[in-house]
Amino acid sequence: MVVLFCFQQFFFFEFLRVVPLNTWVLISNFKLAYNLQRRPDGTFNRDLSEFLDRKVPANMNPVDGVFSFDHVDGATGLLNRVYQPSSQNEAQRIVDLEKPLSITEIVPVIIFFHGGSFTHSSANSAIYDTFCRRLVSICNAVVVSVNYRRSPEHRYPCAYDDGWAALKWVKSRTWLRSGKDSKVHVYLAGDSSGGNIAHHVAVRAAEADVEVLGNILLHPMFGGQMRTESEKRLDGKYFVTLHDRDWYWRAYLPEGEDRNHPACNPFGPRGRSLEGLKFPKSLVVVAGLDLIQDWQLAYVEGLKRSCHEVKLLFLEKATIGFYFLPNNDHFYCLMEEIKNFVNSNC
Repeated sequence: MVVLFCFQQFFFFEFLRVVPLNTWVLISNFKLAYNLQRRPDGTFNRDLSEFLDRKVPANMNPVDGVFSFDHVDGATGLLNRVYQPSSQNEAQRIVDLEKPLSITEIVPVIIFFHGGSFTHSSANSAIYDTFCRRLVSICNAVVVSVNYRRSPEHRYPCAYDDGWAALKWVKSRTWLRSGKDSKVHVYLAGDSSGGNIAHHVAVRAAEADVEVLGNILLHPMFGGQMRTESEKRLDGKYFVTLHDRDWYWRAYLPEGEDRNHPACNPFGPRGRSLEGLKFPKSLVVVAGLDLIQDWQLAYVEGLKRSCHEVKLLFLEKATIGFYFLPNNDHFYCLMEEIKNFVNSNC
């Protein structure tokens, strides 16, 4: 008993050597809340989830140089939150929504899919609202944060369908055009399940010949039936357990499917090759303390085998969610990489 206590105490202090205390508190609170919301029978307490998820309204009055507004799809009721940099007065900003972002310079438009393992969070969750504002400020871009239907109420392929609808909506907005070619310069991005959605929406776009300039995947949620070395080594050590991951896949995949379904394992035995598709370049960010990193690295290798451009940013001492607070070197490294990635065509 004493030995176990000493080990737990040692691991906690080792944990805090890697993870800033306020990040540990933030993500531990999320983990506790998530555990309360999941039920062993595969159902989910959505009412409790909505109660615990702190949401914030959009703001037409700029905050730190960024203003935002919501667009709600009349047919689906789903929300897209649009974030734009602001340098002018309020009346002028409203008029500018009828005009292109720029007729000379290219302004990247990042379509962002929030994480939450297909089950938690939303486009107006406070933590993602803050993250999207930082993307706008640092990258000098427009961000469109997408609400998608969540599992287990809405299984595969609902999230992908909603992501595809959001991409088509963004591409059709004349006021999101920029540059001398007057088009919408779109990038797809997401963390965790949002990174998974970004990949699958990009595949649809390539098949439909809809231009996407790049994908940004932050520790994307991929997996497979076999247990990898990193899953065994990191199970339960840095916020996430295999038991958690398995629950979310059972909640999202079609009933009766296993984790080799292409939604989970895109380059697995039932996946498809992307060779020959006009698939966009990718920036894949892998946290070295994420238990599913082996699947993320396999995804990078799958893109390479399909002859597609991909850059891997492997952050050895990073955990999931390291980018939520600007309190670590990994945050600034990531933001610099994203800034360079989306402005490379400017």
